[in-house]
Amino acid sequence: MPNQDLKLNNLVVSSGPHIQVEGDHIIKRMWATLIALIPAGIAGVYIFGLYSLNVIAVSVITAVICESAFQKIFRKKNTILDGSAIITGLLLAYNLPPSAPLWMAALGSFFAVVVGKQLFGGLGFNIFNPALVGRAFLMASWPKYMTYWSNPRWQIDAVTTATPLGIVKEKLSYQLPTYWDLFIGNRGGCIGEVCIIALLIGGVYLLYKRYISWQIPVYYLLTVAILSFVLMGNKLFSGDVLFALLSGGLVLGAFFMATDYVSAPISIKGKTIFAVGCGLLTVVIRKWGGYPEGVSYAILMMNAATPIIDRFARPRKYGALKKRGAK
Repeated sequence: MPNQDLKLNNLVVSSGPHIQVEGDHIIKRMWATLIALIPAGIAGVYIFGLYSLNVIAVSVITAVICESAFQKIFRKKNTILDGSAIITGLLLAYNLPPSAPLWMAALGSFFAVVVGKQLFGGLGFNIFNPALVGRAFLMASWPKYMTYWSNPRWQIDAVTTATPLGIVKEKLSYQLPTYWDLFIGNRGGCIGEVCIIALLIGGVYLLYKRYISWQIPVYYLLTVAILSFVLMGNKLFSGDVLFALLSGGLVLGAFFMATDYVSAPISIKGKTIFAVGCGLLTVVIRKWGGYPEGVSYAILMMNAATPIIDRFARPRKYGALKKRGAK
């Protein structure tokens, strides 16, 4: 019995992805996520031109090389085939301006994989979404490059200085895009965030296959919609809900980054708290922050809160009795 107690005391409870079910392996989920991200990438390259494909390629290739090299140097098992490094590089590229220098894409991808993922122990141990760690590093280091936006290639003006959210926040004289333009990606923005219809195709696919739960994207978008209506207008209860939902990287973040298998909570209650927190922080940063967009930082801050949320939202043990008088 003492030996058995000692073994039990050494057990560690941590968040996924460590539960493997036949036919639903984590590798299968990763590659399904990669497939779901392809439509947004195709749309981004079509909208902004072939240079954005170079940004994507450099980011993905660097992520794969860095992960493989790190694991070889430290004699760890090579996990390239699980697809997580490719997804990290792809998501980082989707969060970059289409005119971003290739060296910056490579450096951001290196930081995302090595610092944001491998130094924490690799897949299953990273606290933060690695791609967002890379984006935050680049934004803090080279904000000029990270806020230099290109118009769609068919527009006369080659370059604009603001996204739709930036136009509103800075009260610039640019004409705002229509809802339809926002929906199809006829606007300035990051490579993978502008075409909402492409993102929804991928997001619905993941929901249909049950590779992500609906609570995070739905409650995230709903929270942003409600708070934007209340706070983002010229007066209370006058905000433009559709503009808030279709602008920036909200849809990309809600379906593909906030739903990360590792850095998001496990339980349904935890996912709900996490999503509402992401929505609240997104609107707060959009309204009062120094940057017009708050999705990335909102998700990173809620990633930091995930262990606490998991502890607070831990489901009751099967067969456990409630205390007398407890609800």
